[in-house]
Amino acid sequence: MTIETVGIVGAGQMGNGIAHVFALAGYNVLLNDIAQDSLDKAMATIEKNLDRQVSREKITAEDKAATLARITTTLTLTDLGQTDLVIEAATEREDVKNQIFKTLVPHLKPTTILASNTSSISITRLASKTDRPERFMGVHFMNPVPVMKLVELIRGIATDDETYQTMLAIVAKLGKTAASAEDFPAFIVNRILIPMINEAVYTLYEGVGNVQSIDMAMKLGANHPMGPLELADFIGLDTCLAIMHVLHDGLADTKYRPCPLLVKYVEAGWLGRKTGRGFYDYRGETPVPTR
Repeated sequence: MTIETVGIVGAGQMGNGIAHVFALAGYNVLLNDIAQDSLDKAMATIEKNLDRQVSREKITAEDKAATLARITTTLTLTDLGQTDLVIEAATEREDVKNQIFKTLVPHLKPTTILASNTSSISITRLASKTDRPERFMGVHFMNPVPVMKLVELIRGIATDDETYQTMLAIVAKLGKTAASAEDFPAFIVNRILIPMINEAVYTLYEGVGNVQSIDMAMKLGANHPMGPLELADFIGLDTCLAIMHVLHDGLADTKYRPCPLLVKYVEAGWLGRKTGRGFYDYRGETPVPTR
């Protein structure tokens, strides 16, 4: 199956990163969002990240120019209908994703592959809301997309082998490594990672350590590059909470109960780096722990 054009729904930190790596690999990309300022911010981020790659001699200035030239933006979701592959990278809410697919599906070519960058939601369930469950699968990139090498590939119960093999080849062309995961809540990476973060929040909630101590303990004691609370802020506390809800609901095990403190931070709108405050306050020159 030949893939030349790629549509991406959502221009946030995941969407713009996915657009970046596809365009750099030679694909023509159509990037969609509901807000023009989000598209403008995405293009500025992509250019900044390409500049960083040029400065580190990972790519040339010519590569950068060619990559930017391959990306087009649009506010109209249905414009993605004529692309060969559409990757949904919207917020981690199943109702939002289903509405996107409902709007988009009538405009797709019969051969178009649909994929979701969901980090936790059932691929089988998402696929069942479309007209092409055989051509639907999970393609979960890691953040930041231009840097991280792993892509989780998740087949729904109906995903056919041609679709899987096509996506496997695309991941290789992007210069990344695929890990195949079964369609269970949160797949592999977040099934392990997010409960660890949730346990770190419980450790804070119960007063075992403060933010700084918990992060320092895991960085220096377990050789993690980022502390779990710092990482939670980077991912987004709303995303962490959404994944814990998926795990708790999908596996019916109390060990996946979201920490009340995580719920409280999300209710306060303290979602991490993207809102300026989470377990750290980012509004000054250097991040300051909030507890």
